[in-house]
Amino acid sequence: MADVLSQKEIDSLLSALSTGEMDVDELKKEESEKKIKAYDFKRALRFSKDQVRSLSRIHENFARLLTTSLSAQLRTFVQISVASVDQLPYEEFIRSIPKMTLLNIFEAYPLDGRLLMEVNPNIGYAMLDRLLGGKGASHNKVESLTEIETKIMTQIFQRMLETFQNAWESVIEIDPVMQDIEVNPQFIQMVSPNETVVVISLSTTIGETTGMVNICLPHVVLEEILPKLSVHHWMQTKKKERDETEVEALEQTVKSAPILVEAVLGRASISIEEFLHLYPGDVIELDQSIYDPLLVKVGGRPKYNGQPGQWKNNMAVQVTNELEEGDNNE
Repeated sequence: MADVLSQKEIDSLLSALSTGEMDVDELKKEESEKKIKAYDFKRALRFSKDQVRSLSRIHENFARLLTTSLSAQLRTFVQISVASVDQLPYEEFIRSIPKMTLLNIFEAYPLDGRLLMEVNPNIGYAMLDRLLGGKGASHNKVESLTEIETKIMTQIFQRMLETFQNAWESVIEIDPVMQDIEVNPQFIQMVSPNETVVVISLSTTIGETTGMVNICLPHVVLEEILPKLSVHHWMQTKKKERDETEVEALEQTVKSAPILVEAVLGRASISIEEFLHLYPGDVIELDQSIYDPLLVKVGGRPKYNGQPGQWKNNMAVQVTNELEEGDNNE
């Protein structure tokens, strides 16, 4: 948005133009000249805006799912939301996070390569404190994680990865597997320093503790599925293939569903006066000849011709032929 000039600045500008201190033609020339925009090749933007928006949608869903999951697990107030989605060199991302932090390194088969989830120690220890019966207080001593703390942290991160898997289901079926927990970013070299990565920053609140969770997705890992992150893919309706057992179960359910079968003996029309004088023993003549086949309806629709008879002391109808599509003897 352009700066708004004050009245004093406007007066000074008009005065300069009127006295000749400023040339109108020169101003117009400067405006029409081609402006040069600096481009940093180290910060090459390898993700399109559509792909960044798609990644943002996926992780907004992840934030909602993770909020629900951690709230149930920790039994305390949890609020997680996407704060930003940026693409930058991997080296810049490493420099931007704390020198000592919780780094969850994992793979997501069938994607080729490693991904990274950085959890601020305040958030990590707040979750750990809740699971151990505390109030969710933060004790930042990440440089000296005990074996028990590491084991519990691993379980927490693994459950977070299960939620991560659910969030990505709309794009690709992945199987996240945790590889290691590290505390010093300088010991991690997943990709080359100049490799472009997308960093999704999640603003996280656990009880009264706040912090960030950063998810680092290298371009080289997501490259093969980038077409699926386009608007065209999101607009397409993905047809889910049904499992054979589901189809068989559906067929059995349909086959066992009851359906009404009617045999129409015939019809007759009488006047209201005749109807009022009907008594037991009166005979109503139908429009159906005894030599004509009966109409058999299935589900209210004409389906067969048949002839009346008897079967095991019950009245019955024997099907003689099937009616052609569109044939209606009513």
